[in-house]
Amino acid sequence: MLTLKIQQMTVDGHPNLCPECGSEAYTLDGNGFIDKLPVRGNCWQSHSWEEPLITLGHLKLINEVRTGRERAEDEDTFEIEIGGAILAGVLHPDVILDDLKRATRDVYWKRIIKPAIRRRKNKAVRTVKRPFKKAASAVTDRVDDTVAAAKAAAIGAAWGLQAGGTEADPDYTPEPVNPCAACNGKGSFNIKSRMHDTTSVRCSVCSGTGEID
Repeated sequence: MLTLKIQQMTVDGHPNLCPECGSEAYTLDGNGFIDKLPVRGNCWQSHSWEEPLITLGHLKLINEVRTGRERAEDEDTFEIEIGGAILAGVLHPDVILDDLKRATRDVYWKRIIKPAIRRRKNKAVRTVKRPFKKAASAVTDRVDDTVAAAKAAAIGAAWGLQAGGTEADPDYTPEPVNPCAACNGKGSFNIKSRMHDTTSVRCSVCSGTGEID
């Protein structure tokens, strides 16, 4: 028995398909020893038919002229002439040594070597980034400190100019921001009493602070 797996085939440029489902992939099966016996087609959906043009002898000829494959990217093709009609097509690829080499190489490269290289590369990038980030953070902190100091100096200079450029009076008490309405911000009341030596009492409204929150 001779079986060829047809991936696709044309007769004078027209696709030769399964007559029932239109599948372009099927097998051509030839039995016996008589070359003139017709072959049968069988598609992957279990449809079977007798090929009226192709005999066992033609099937043997296709098997003889097929190009075969030397590399993984090659196609196994054929072309023969039957009664003036040109049959051409591509056979389902049989596994060759290069397929196994490519598979091993691809698996080794994609699953082992390439991830390892990626991990080393990422580690190197992280190692470079860490000192750079630390240096950048240190520079940023110094810049922030310098800016803060400059702002404080500018504010101090502005207050100094508003005060007439004089040194601050150590006995100066600033005016209350929200003066107490009861004592007008004084924090106490002056009283006249013949019974007590005290001439001033603390304001009970603002507790002597002179300021109301």
